[in-house]
Amino acid sequence: MENKMILREWFERVDSEKTGNITATQLKSALAVGNLEFPLSVVQQMIRMYDSDRNGTMSFDEFVGLNKFLLKVQQAFSDLQRGRGYLVPDDVYEGLVKIGFSLDSPSFYTVCEVRLLSLIFGSFDQKKNGRIRLDDFISLCIFVQSARNLFNSFDTTKQGRVTLDFNQFVYCSK
Repeated sequence: MENKMILREWFERVDSEKTGNITATQLKSALAVGNLEFPLSVVQQMIRMYDSDRNGTMSFDEFVGLNKFLLKVQQAFSDLQRGRGYLVPDDVYEGLVKIGFSLDSPSFYTVCEVRLLSLIFGSFDQKKNGRIRLDDFISLCIFVQSARNLFNSFDTTKQGRVTLDFNQFVYCSK
């Protein structure tokens, strides 16, 4: 409960306009104070993940959900960074599994070779040095969680498989 009171105080400081909601720009600035630098597009994606009323901003309760996710990601990162302050590519898979993403190893590494390496070492490795810093890892986890949420919206039978028509595929590709 004490943690929720601290979160409430933090949230109210960030909500400078006292609307009861924070914008992506406000959240981005607040995260930067904690040395977490994200492109605005990633912060907007964070908000979309927890924006249950779909108003494009984040209420306190929605923020509490995001905070729980970020704490889980930070704990996984902390457990795997081994005092280095960053993850190496081999740690990324383990970190994603630790967070709860059920990717099988062969699929993950096959995708890494083709697509994720360019993402991890492109979009998610901002310094392009093969070292995944905390904010890079959070960005990757936000991407994977968003992909999971989108997949789940099409997986109506909850069997881990989807069939898409072309229009649905185009929608997923945006």
